[in-house]
Amino acid sequence: MVAVCPRGHILRHVTGISEFYSYSRLDSVGALEAALKDAKPDLVVPCDDRVVWQLHEIHKCNSLLRPLIESSLGTASVYEIVSSRERLLDLATSLSIRVPKTHVTSENDISAWFATTASAVLKLDGTSGGEGVEIVHSEQQAIDAFRRLAQSQDLGTALKRSLVNHDPLAIWSWRRRTAPVITIQQFIVGRPANAMLACWNGELLGMLSVEALSSQGATGAANIVKFIDHAEIARAAQLLTRRLGLTGFYGLDFMLETATGFAWLIEMNPRCTQLGHLARPGQIELAGLLYARLTGQTIAPSQAPIEERAVAFFPQAIDWNPRSPFLHSGYHDVPWSEPQLVRELLQKSWPERQWMARVYHHFRAPKKVAVVEFNTFETVDPANEWTKAGSSRVVSS
Repeated sequence: MVAVCPRGHILRHVTGISEFYSYSRLDSVGALEAALKDAKPDLVVPCDDRVVWQLHEIHKCNSLLRPLIESSLGTASVYEIVSSRERLLDLATSLSIRVPKTHVTSENDISAWFATTASAVLKLDGTSGGEGVEIVHSEQQAIDAFRRLAQSQDLGTALKRSLVNHDPLAIWSWRRRTAPVITIQQFIVGRPANAMLACWNGELLGMLSVEALSSQGATGAANIVKFIDHAEIARAAQLLTRRLGLTGFYGLDFMLETATGFAWLIEMNPRCTQLGHLARPGQIELAGLLYARLTGQTIAPSQAPIEERAVAFFPQAIDWNPRSPFLHSGYHDVPWSEPQLVRELLQKSWPERQWMARVYHHFRAPKKVAVVEFNTFETVDPANEWTKAGSSRVVSS
């Protein structure tokens, strides 16, 4: 196993990786292409949306690497659908998957939207992890958010992310910028949920679904989750995997509507997400399922399955919400078998420890993000007679 990552990346503290390739800030896609040529891997597993877009770019330009990329990500005929929120949700609608009303918007369209509704979600294409997403509750909020999102691709932002955050793809992202594609989406009152899928040539090998119990802001990543089984999520995963001929790991994001328990598909993450190593009793980890298909080996169910329904991700859950009651009853996802990794995770991230970040934040304090904790209680879902409904509250900032 080999990895392509920045010099101080957390992957460099994980055992079992035989070789590391570094990114070049000025030519990150060239560095990735060179690593693929040298390492000659059997499968590529991207862990960042932008790496997926880089692989799509390499696929167009390098015919020798096309078989590897298609065997890792699926057929190239669906790349444009996977990379566009609007096209993905249009496809989902055609498959009778429940999706919120979504369309590409301009600033001039906002007034028409708010003539019939009081809230919306604005999203900038090409972003992930909660970045480029803003929830708005008035026409003026929407206009202000639209302008912020439209300006988020300037050179100053790219340089800051490259020099301060040590983001090796920041310059590449800025160079490939086009007119920003911003979608406006129906706001669903409910709780975030997501599923990670392991797929092979359109076959769904397995999936794991969770709902958020605590998250890093209203649109950020979950830091405490709970295992769920939901009929609509499972159906959406099956249909999209088959229709798109998916291969590799994918994530699907949903909102579980408070009033009905319905699962509304929000977007797809065409990469590995944070659930791949988890296993419930009697299950095989998703990473193990894909490995078994690749090698033809028989993989036994996990020897250390998670009995608890709540999982607190380490160290995010403690860092963001140390007083959460879920920390007392859930499973703490600490990689005890990797002591060097645990030590690294307990420190500030590598970019934050560098002198440039320390100087930058001395003069400009990091933006505060409120933790959102979801309170749930049982109701009935007409689709499968099980769900949770509830409300949310801000617990800290």
